[in-house]
Formats: sequence, structure tokens, C-alpha cells
Amino acid sequence: MNIALIILAAGKGTRMQSELPKVLHEVAGAPMLVHAMRAGRALDPKRTIIIAGHGFEAVSAAACAEDPEVEVVRQEAQLGTGHAVDQARAALSDFDGTVIVLYGDCPLIQSRTLEELSATLSDSAVSVLGFEAKDPARYGRLITDGDKLKRIVEFKDASPAERAVSLCNSGVMAASAGLLFDLLSEIDANNASGELYLTDVIGKAVARGLPCTAVRCAERETLGVNSRVELMQAEKEFQNLRRTEALEDGVTMPAPETVHFSYDTVIGRDTIIEQNVVFGPGVTVESGAQIRAFSHLEGAHVSRGCIIGPYARLRPGAELAEDVKIGNFVEIKASALEEGAKVNHLSYIGDAHIGARANIGAGTVTCNYDGVMKHHTSIGEEAFIGSNTMLVAPVTVGQEAMTASGSVITQDVPAGSLAIARAKQDNKPGLALKLMKKLRALKAARRNKTKD
Repeated sequence: MNIALIILAAGKGTRMQSELPKVLHEVAGAPMLVHAMRAGRALDPKRTIIIAGHGFEAVSAAACAEDPEVEVVRQEAQLGTGHAVDQARAALSDFDGTVIVLYGDCPLIQSRTLEELSATLSDSAVSVLGFEAKDPARYGRLITDGDKLKRIVEFKDASPAERAVSLCNSGVMAASAGLLFDLLSEIDANNASGELYLTDVIGKAVARGLPCTAVRCAERETLGVNSRVELMQAEKEFQNLRRTEALEDGVTMPAPETVHFSYDTVIGRDTIIEQNVVFGPGVTVESGAQIRAFSHLEGAHVSRGCIIGPYARLRPGAELAEDVKIGNFVEIKASALEEGAKVNHLSYIGDAHIGARANIGAGTVTCNYDGVMKHHTSIGEEAFIGSNTMLVAPVTVGQEAMTASGSVITQDVPAGSLAIARAKQDNKPGLALKLMKKLRALKAARRNKTKD
């Protein structure tokens, strides 16, 4: 089946109280628009058309960053959902297939639901996604006769009997391209809002004797975000769904309600994720790893058997091979650590390559930035970096080499060598006692002067 997506993303979102276009507000680290695009991508669409208006350039940039093949069409005036969909008419003039209409402010729609919707078109001219609402409120109602969808009525135009119906319209619709645009040509703005309703195409189709179908889905999938409160609700729903999926996939989480996932987080089975772990975008954790409490990961790859944290931070470009140990208060950025390497605590490793089974002592820093450019540090296999070593990049420490604790390493260390780079210790007998006596006397004199 040839499928084209039309994603409506033109709204300003006044109730968001933001200069940012509504569809670019994020859920789980990605704009809501991207969530809609990713859900539709599972259908392998031949075309994706984004209808944008407010913040056109920003919306276009976000859409193209997610899918360079996407087409963005500007809607100059917003005259209703029917008018918005009709903006794709020219772009799809040569398209022969099914069109699915999605919304850029509905981030929780599931790919499998869209697959079910498109599958019904074998027996239906137009299919609409609906849901049983706990509180129908001001949703449009789906008026059915058995399994047949007769019409959709907006709340403003509904009779008391129609408002009593709990089957509500999500706005998501599927139909053949030719039929959809043909029906759109027949609708008018003769309604309470003076707008062109996409929902009116159902009445036009029924009037032609064409079968229409309502497909039901979970209410949470249809959540449209129009305010910060609803954005918070969408985030909560996404996290709950993702946590359940992780548990069902074999991930252990002692306190799942404290774990925060990103939209693209990948976690392997038999991984343990402790309390208060945050995953930013771009994280893959392989099977059998352990992410300990209060760790933050973003743009990182963690291999099998790794132990991360507690209180560790993995930044973009952190590439950890199997059985790597990253301890408490360690930060890794743009660095590759080979199998069995250890950075146990209180260290910063940036723009570096750490060899297999190397041991990085507490307080070690790769001094990678000179104020203008970043420089690289290379540490060989089974090297031992003493505690509180400053590695001033660019610098290389060879295989099985060592640095003495407290050293500032500014030159390469050959394989098997010990580098000592610190001032010679000089003990002054009795000087500490004399100095403390002098300081205490000075403090007492200042106190007496203040009293006077």
C-alpha cells in the first residue's frame, strides 16, 4: 500500500505561553512533531507532508532534521482542519495511494494503531480513529450505526443527545488521496466556528453511499497538547508506557517511577537500572549492564557488563566497551574506553582513548581544552594513572606505563615507563606549630579590637 502522511503543525499554541511553536515543545527529549513523524514512519510512507504556519522556519528545520525527505507546506491563514489538510492538495496531486492525517501536537500515537487504521481501508472508504473518553468534555463525537460511522459532529454543533455519546474523535483519518481531496472540495464553513472542518468529509462520504469506519484506540494515544499542563501529562504518559515496556523486555528497575527515558532510549535485557537515572537522547545500553543511582546518560553507548555510577555522567560520544567500570562522580565525554578499563571516581575524561584494562586513579583530569581548541589524550592498555594526575592534552601515555599521583603530565610517557611530574617535597621542622601560633594570636588580637 502506498501511503502518504499529512501532519498538521501550523498552530501557534497560545495557551502554551511560549514563543516556541507548539509542536516543537518536547516530550521525552524530542519535539512532539518528531513523535508523530516517527509513529508514521513505521508505515513506510512514500511521502510525508508537514503543514506549517506559525514559526514556519523553525518547524521546517526540526522536521527536515528528522527526515530530510519531508516536504513542508506553508499555511498562510488558519481556517480550520479541513483547510489545513487541503494545503497538501498540490503537493500530492501526482500521488495515488492512501493518505493518513496526523497531528503534530499528539505525541503518543502508536505505530500499531496507525497500521490498524490503514488496514480497515480494504472495506472502508474513509476510516477515523476514535476513543472512549472518560470525560468527553468538548471533543467532537463519532455518531455510529453499529459498526458504521455516520457522521462526526463538533461539540459546538452537537445536540444534547449527541453530546451524551462517549465515542470521541481523535482527528486522525485515513482515505485514498483522490477521494479525500474530492470530498474536501465539497465542504463549507457553515458551522458555529465559521471554519472548514475536516470532520465534514464523513458526512459527504456517507451522502455518496460510501462506507466509513471508526477504529478505536486507547484514549492516551489521542492526547493533544495545548498547554504546559497537558505537556506534563503527555510526558507522564510516555514515561509510564516506556517503563512498562522496559520491564516487560527484561530490564530490572527497583524504582521505575524515578527513571526517566528519552524517546529513543534502547536498553538490553538483564540490565539493572537503579533509582533516579536519567537517559537523554541517543543512549544505547546493551544487555547485562548496570546503571547505578543518580546517573545521567546522553549520546552514549554502554556495552555488555559495564557498571556505571552512582552519580556518573556520560556525555555525547562516550563509547564504552564490555566490562568497563565508571564510578561515582565521573564524567566521560567524546571518549572511547576499551574492554575492562576503569575510571573509578572523581575524574573527568574528555576527548580521549583509554586502552583495555587501564586504571584511571581518582581525581584524574584530561585537560583537553586550551581555551580555543580541544585536544586528544591517549592512554595505552593496562596503563596505571595515579590519583590526581593532570593529563595536559595532546599527550599519550603508553601501554603499561604509570604516572605518579599528583603529577601534571605535559609530555608523552613511553610504554612501561613511570612519569613523575611534581615539585620535590620540602619539610620544615616545627614551622607548622609556629605558623599556627602566629595565626591564632592574630585572630585573638582582631577579636579584642572589635570588642573595644
